[in-house]
Amino acid sequence: MNTLTRAQLAEAIYGQVGLSRNESASLLESVLEKMSAALEAGEAVKISAFGTFVVRQKGQRIGRNPKTGVEVPILPRRVLSFRPSQVMKARINGDEAPEGAEA
Repeated sequence: MNTLTRAQLAEAIYGQVGLSRNESASLLESVLEKMSAALEAGEAVKISAFGTFVVRQKGQRIGRNPKTGVEVPILPRRVLSFRPSQVMKARINGDEAPEGAEA
């Protein structure tokens, strides 16, 4: 399984947009920083035809160590979740995008 890296994304921006390699990398870092800052602030980040990143608050609960069976409290925390758009789901499954979905 291959992984798409920041360097590959910056190279794609360089090839498609025509900025210099440094400007392309800087643009990518700027976009990722804006997204990170919004998520840190608890805001959702929605990218049309791609999906939505949301920060959720999870409460404290009791977990169990599967090896020993000992109950352990799991502290409250914030978790990041991603919900793909209908368009993205269709692309992944090789289907046509549903009618009325964002393109």
